[in-house]
Amino acid sequence: MKDTTKHQGLRRQLMETLRKKGISSAEVLQVMTTIPRHFFMDPGLVNFAYEDQAYPIAAEQTISQPYTVAFQSQILEVAPHHKVLEIGTGSGYQTAVLLGLTPHVYTVERQQELFKKTQRLFSQLNLRPKKNVFGDGYKGLPDTAPYDRIIVTAGAPEVPKELLQQLVVGGKLVIPVGVKEQVMFRFTKTSEKTFDKESFGNFRFVPLLNDKN
Repeated sequence: MKDTTKHQGLRRQLMETLRKKGISSAEVLQVMTTIPRHFFMDPGLVNFAYEDQAYPIAAEQTISQPYTVAFQSQILEVAPHHKVLEIGTGSGYQTAVLLGLTPHVYTVERQQELFKKTQRLFSQLNLRPKKNVFGDGYKGLPDTAPYDRIIVTAGAPEVPKELLQQLVVGGKLVIPVGVKEQVMFRFTKTSEKTFDKESFGNFRFVPLLNDKN
C-alpha cells in the first residue's frame, strides 16, 4: 500500500471541506490529514476514499463519512493522556484517528470478519491500540476500565448502562442513539450516578450489535 502525493493532496482538499462544514479542531484536522483513508477502504472503492461519504466495507458495515469521524472526534475532546474506549472498530479508520490523538486506545469489534481484517491491517500499518478485542460492545471493556473517553461508532437503540459505569468522573461518552436515524449525544459524568447530557443533531449509522442480535 502506498500513500502518494496525489492522495496527500486529496486529503488536504477533504480537510478544507470539513473546515467549511464546521470542523474547527486543529488537532483532529491535523491527524486526519496524515491518515491514508484509502488504506481502510475495500479495493474497488479506493478511488472514492477522499469523498466526504460513507462506503460499504465487509460484514454489511460501513466506513463512516469523514465528517462524522471528525465530528465525533471533535466533541469527544481527546487529550494525549486520555484513556479511550472505542465501541465498533469497523474499518479501523476511526481507531487510527484516535491513535493520532492519544496512544491509550482500546477498541472492541462485534463482527469477527472485520475484527480479523483490522487486526491484519493494524499490523501492516504499525498501528498499536492498547487492546483490540473481539467482543460485545454493549458490555464495554470492564477489565481495563475506567476510561476518560468512550466513543460508539454505531447506532444504539438506547445508551448501554455499562458504558456509563465505565467512565471516570469527568469522563465523556459520545454515542449516536436511535433506530432508523440517530441523535448524537455526549454524556459527561459529573458524579458516580449523575451525568450531563448534550445533543448534537441527527446522523445515520449502522446498528450497534450485541450478543442478542
